[in-house]
Amino acid sequence: MMDIKALHDLSHLAETVELECKLAQGQDGKGELPKDFWPTYSAMANAHGGVVLLGVREKDGVFNIAGLDNPVKVRGDLFNTLNNRGKVSANLLSDADVRERVIDGKTILAVEIPAATRKQKPVFLNGQPLGNTYRRLNDGDRHCDDETVKRMLAEQVDDSRDVRILKGFGLNDLDQDSLHAYRNAFAAHRPDHPWVAEGDEAFLRLIGGWRQDRDSGEEGLTLAGLLMFGQWVSIAEAAPLYFLDYQELPADTSQTRWLDRVVPDGSWSGNLYDFYRRVIRKLVADLKVPFVLKGDTRVDDTPVHQALREALVNTLIHADYSDRASVLVIKQPSGFLFRNPGLMRVPAETALHGGASDCRNRTLHQMFLLINLGERAGSGVPKIRAGWEAAGHGLRLSDSFEPFDQTRLEMLWSISPGADDGVNDGVNDGVNDGGAPRRSLAVEAAVLVLLRGDPALTVAQLAETIGKSPRTIERHLQKLRKRGAIKREGSDKTGHWEVVE
Repeated sequence: MMDIKALHDLSHLAETVELECKLAQGQDGKGELPKDFWPTYSAMANAHGGVVLLGVREKDGVFNIAGLDNPVKVRGDLFNTLNNRGKVSANLLSDADVRERVIDGKTILAVEIPAATRKQKPVFLNGQPLGNTYRRLNDGDRHCDDETVKRMLAEQVDDSRDVRILKGFGLNDLDQDSLHAYRNAFAAHRPDHPWVAEGDEAFLRLIGGWRQDRDSGEEGLTLAGLLMFGQWVSIAEAAPLYFLDYQELPADTSQTRWLDRVVPDGSWSGNLYDFYRRVIRKLVADLKVPFVLKGDTRVDDTPVHQALREALVNTLIHADYSDRASVLVIKQPSGFLFRNPGLMRVPAETALHGGASDCRNRTLHQMFLLINLGERAGSGVPKIRAGWEAAGHGLRLSDSFEPFDQTRLEMLWSISPGADDGVNDGVNDGVNDGGAPRRSLAVEAAVLVLLRGDPALTVAQLAETIGKSPRTIERHLQKLRKRGAIKREGSDKTGHWEVVE
């Protein structure tokens, strides 16, 4: 959101997706809250928030201060309407969000509108969400179509979108090979677990793929069970907009559109588990694997491998499978793109720093966790970021409404993937961190990201997540403490870290 402290310099002012100026003079010229303020309020609340300046005239891109003769009246009208549920569905503002500013001797009101939370959306007008809900896009305040509003309402009501029982669907709609492959992975990871001996239906019930509603008594296959293990024809019947797409692109797409592609085409099950198994092998196929021993066993894994696995799982568990966009995974010479339908449920900055999570498909998340894929709530994106940036690469996370609701995670190579990718220091990384100042800074950045998310992390936990030795992590912690970036509160055993910068 823009910094309203800089409003004194109108030469740099321009209406954007997060800034709107309204004259707000009224018929008597003394100041009045304009009717078109409310669509803007709804639009900004349902997007990423923004600022509305009342008392500013805009003409041909030039801004002039008109001022408000009676800002107290305008403020009063604003809050009176905000608190009228027949006019506006939610009041997101406090007194601190509506500030008077005096510029060139004239008073204006700067109204800072925060983004509504998932539980508050849609923010609508006139007591009816359909037809009265707006969203802020590049070209201004746009009416939301009925499907968009219904998705907002579903997001508001359903903490987890994948627990719905599918009427008329059963075990015959599942791909047995997919289910048994998952069960084999579960047994390999948890050989002594009591669920290993259960039959298929009982096993599905235990992992959330089959459920009984306690109120109605209805039971059956859940959406999570079908998406994870279903046959393509059955999945398409239950979720008509569901589509998965993996593409490997060449450097020059003018001659060849893609080098490799995986989509549900009838030749394989088309479900999420099989998509994961097929795609993860392709994503990591060209990655350089260092020679690292853990005990007497070679470890063919790196922070980059871990980041890509987590990114793929993250994309699948956060997707809105009722939305128009497909799940899209792209591998290209510049890096990787992971796109899922649906907006982020927490702000991007919050997700990057960790500690907060609001997973759209919590049963799917748990299914992946049970076979040691994915991270616990709030730590997935920080682990992706830490592993990727520790290797010296760049990452961007964002969501947008155009051309459809989508979340994008871009993982870009900062150096050639065939060159030293920051993971080849192996068992010697406690002595030599590659000699690259840039890589050293990347490790420190990863440490800061993880400590912001969980200040109680130990050296061993940091080392395991980032993919460095404990000795290397200790050295970077000492550097960070020396320059005042972090400090230790309490003892080494029971205390925690505090990130200062």
